[in-house]
Amino acid sequence: MEIDWSSPKAGKSVDDKPLKIGDKSYADGVGTHAESNFPLVLDGKAESLTAEVGVDAETGGKGSVEFIVTTDGHEAFRSGIMKGGQAARPVKVPLAGVKHLDLIVTDGGDGIESDHADWADARITYGGAAPVVAKPEKEEAVVLTPKPGLQPRLTGPRVFGARPGNPFLHRITATGEKPLTYQADGLPPGIKLDPKTGVLTGMLEAKGEWKVTVGASNVRGKASRTLKIVGGATIALTPPLGWNSWNCFAGAVTDKNIRDAARVMAQSNLIDHGWTYINIDDFWEVKPGSNDPTLQGSERDANGIILPNKRFPDMKALTDSIHALGLKAGLYSSPGPLTCGGCSGTFGHEDQDAATYAKWGFDYVKYDWCSYHPDMEGKRPAKVPHVPAIDSITNNELLKLMIPYAVMRSALDQQKRDIYFSMCQYGMGNVSEWGAQVGGNSWRTTGDITDNWGSMAGIGFKQSGLEKYAKPGNWNDPDMLVVGHVGWGPALHPTKLTPNEQYTHISLWCLLCSPLLIGCDLTQLDDFTINLLTNDEVLDVNQDELGKQAARIAKDGEAQVWAKPMADGSWAVGLFNLGSSPRPVTVDLSLLGITGQAAVRDLWRQKDQPPATGKVTQTIPRHGCALLRVSKSGKP
Repeated sequence: MEIDWSSPKAGKSVDDKPLKIGDKSYADGVGTHAESNFPLVLDGKAESLTAEVGVDAETGGKGSVEFIVTTDGHEAFRSGIMKGGQAARPVKVPLAGVKHLDLIVTDGGDGIESDHADWADARITYGGAAPVVAKPEKEEAVVLTPKPGLQPRLTGPRVFGARPGNPFLHRITATGEKPLTYQADGLPPGIKLDPKTGVLTGMLEAKGEWKVTVGASNVRGKASRTLKIVGGATIALTPPLGWNSWNCFAGAVTDKNIRDAARVMAQSNLIDHGWTYINIDDFWEVKPGSNDPTLQGSERDANGIILPNKRFPDMKALTDSIHALGLKAGLYSSPGPLTCGGCSGTFGHEDQDAATYAKWGFDYVKYDWCSYHPDMEGKRPAKVPHVPAIDSITNNELLKLMIPYAVMRSALDQQKRDIYFSMCQYGMGNVSEWGAQVGGNSWRTTGDITDNWGSMAGIGFKQSGLEKYAKPGNWNDPDMLVVGHVGWGPALHPTKLTPNEQYTHISLWCLLCSPLLIGCDLTQLDDFTINLLTNDEVLDVNQDELGKQAARIAKDGEAQVWAKPMADGSWAVGLFNLGSSPRPVTVDLSLLGITGQAAVRDLWRQKDQPPATGKVTQTIPRHGCALLRVSKSGKP
């Protein structure tokens, strides 16, 4: 059984109270919580399932869920969204011949808060063996990705954007036997290459586009390809790849953790696959009222300049050490007076803080809503600067959500530095529709992720419909990665996602053009996690220069197909099984505009499959996936 919060209760609500939906009480049933799934094995001789379903009355009218029943992987019942206070809805599903039955509760698309769900008076009528709870087989962590060869192979994005007049930093990345020597022909004026590291530095002198032939060579051979450098107003032409401290160290983070992460990213060769950012999340600041001496001190100096806590003695030296490795550095703050962890926020000091971040040398800012409230705008120590981006907004409630982000983006734009702006406000106000308007390079579309199937799948598969808002420079963000050793610090544990669920996680996030921010302790990387993070053909799906987010093109019960057009005319296709038992999943190639024979490549195995015509079907394990590259003819 799977449940996102607490545990299921027989004959009681999830809070261990008598079952009650609307005004009706029930003596029998099961109380659970979204997201949850009860997978049952039948012998094919059961007759029917009956129940009454709804949100338990103990929530006081809160909560919204959806009940789904699947039989042998096919949807047999869907309740529609049900909210607290509504009367129960009846369920009656025939079960003749059915071998696998799943009783599913989802969060209704708005998170799991107060989602107390009841399967009241639930009964299975059967004539053979009694139903039993399905127990998933233990999965082996199989490494599917072949190790990189000894000959050079160029990796990473094929396009990079920078603003003229600002410091330029980009690393040509490649795999192959070390040492590698890097080449670049046709560089823009003002940009130079370090042939030993592949790092491009300098400053673009003007707007324009340059098609640069970049290469890498070693004793085994050489490789080259085109890198398009775009000088203009737009950065983040592909989603960022990097690491963030929160999902492993959380409030225990230190300067040493950050330096160790940067060192390991370089030494473990993650850097050679395009991983770039090393980001400090919350708790680099002073925390007012803390009993922890490492968090105590003055929040700001006499001039109002923000000060780091004692764990971070020299921010400029820290970013210098990160940049020296060819990596970039990120930082965290909040538009409110305090961060999520109760540390010093930015409210009323946006211009000062943006200038300080730039002076320290940061390349990325995550801006987390937390203690901010729109009523604070009347309490600013200075007038809100004029932000033309929101002049046309007449919806006052929407304007309240936009103001703090527009203000900070304006402050960042005043700095002579390219700073990626990550907006974190959990999807409020349909942020995907306006995040780009206030200068967000990405915006969180959801609450925080945790390392379990309900959270990861509940977030990832609810991104359908948001694809129209993603484009180069502006990305939907379904939160960070939860593979490897995580734990929100300081105690860590291996992710609770199974190996197949981890393949699903990385595949789906790549299809979604999500920012990919590793959340685990990089000093505890194992071979399986490295396999997940260093498959260049998989990462190419995320980093494709066309910048089109995948859409869900087919759904059959617990089977889903997602597809993303690629710059070379091929398609990246994900076949997903959300169910609790293996099942075939099919993509109809006509949905991709492909008729006749198609070339198919398995991206995780980096292996061509036999050509296909009409459809591609694969048997997908429980919570697993296949990630394919499909093209009309020839190799993908």
